[in-house]
Amino acid sequence: MSSVPVIDVHTHMLSEAWVAELRKHGGPKYEVKPTKAGQETVFLRGNPFMTLTPGMFDYDLRIANMDKAGVDVSIVSLTCPSVYWGGEAVSSAAAAAMNDLMAYQQSRYPDRIRFFASLPWQYAASAVAELERAVKLGAVGVFVSANIDGESLTAPQFAPVWEAIDRLALPVLVHPTAPQGSVELQLDEYGLVPPIGFMIDTTLAVSRMILDGFIDRYPNLAIIAGHGGATLPYLAGRLDRCHEMIPACSEKIKDKPSSYLRRIYYDTVVYEKSALDLCIEVAGGPERVMYGSDYPHNIGDMEGCLARVNALDPAAAKLVKSGTAQKLFKL
Repeated sequence: MSSVPVIDVHTHMLSEAWVAELRKHGGPKYEVKPTKAGQETVFLRGNPFMTLTPGMFDYDLRIANMDKAGVDVSIVSLTCPSVYWGGEAVSSAAAAAMNDLMAYQQSRYPDRIRFFASLPWQYAASAVAELERAVKLGAVGVFVSANIDGESLTAPQFAPVWEAIDRLALPVLVHPTAPQGSVELQLDEYGLVPPIGFMIDTTLAVSRMILDGFIDRYPNLAIIAGHGGATLPYLAGRLDRCHEMIPACSEKIKDKPSSYLRRIYYDTVVYEKSALDLCIEVAGGPERVMYGSDYPHNIGDMEGCLARVNALDPAAAKLVKSGTAQKLFKL
C-alpha cells in the first residue's frame, strides 16, 4: 500500500452466472439485450439502465486497473437490479452465489478485496438468514438499491432486515436503480436513467429515510448515499425550508433535515470538483466522505474520481482516500 492507502467503497462486480439467471428469470420486467448502439445492456420495462462491460466479470483485470489508478482496496458490490427478481428461491440463490463468489475473490486477494452482501430483500426471513451467512463469509457491509422492485426502503416489510443490519451495526451502500415511475417519466428517451433517473432514486430514498424518522430508529447502521448523495447536497436548504413551513415534512422529525445529512456518509462518485466540495460541506466534513469510483460501469472513473480527491486539502484528502473508510469498515 502507499503511505496513504486508497479504499474504493463504490465499485461493482457481476458474474456470467448472474447475467444468465437474469436473462432466464428477470422477465418481463428485466431484459438483457443490445442498445441501438450495440452495447449489451440491462433494460427495465424498455428503459436501458445498466451497460455490461468486460471489467464487471474479471477480477484480475480489476486488480490491474486498481494498480494503474493507485487504488489499494476495493469493497465490491453487486449493482442494480441486484437480485430483486425471479421469486424467492431464485432471488435467494442468486444472492448466495454472489456472496460466495465475492468471498472467494476476497480469499484470492485478501489485501485488495472486501465486499458488500447481496440480499433477497423482498423476502425478509431469507434476507436475514443470508445476511448472517454473508457476514460469516466476511462481508463488511450491505448493498441495497434505492428502491426494491418498486417498493420504498422505508416500507414496513423491510423492517426485519433493517433491524438485523442495525443489530450488526453494518454500513449500507444505498445505490440507485431505475426509479419508481421510470416509464411515466419517459426515461428511456436519451438514456436518461443513469444521468437523471439514478439521482432521483437516491434522492427520494434518502429523503424518505430522513423525513420518516428511519435514521433515528436505526442508529447503529451507517447509510452511504451513493454518487455523492445524488442531488441531496444541492437540496439541503430546500429540505430545511420545507421542514419549517410544511407540516407533513416535520411530522416525524424535529431536527432539520440538513442535520441528518451530517449523520450519513457519501462517496466521491461525482464528476466535478465543485460538486465534491459541496458534498463535503453538506456532510459536515471529510469524516463523512469516502472515495468511490463506480468502476467498472461505463461511466465509472477510478483515476478521475481519485484526482478530484487528491485536489482537496491534504488532511481532507487523507480522510476521504481511506481514513473515513478504515474507521467505518474497521479495516
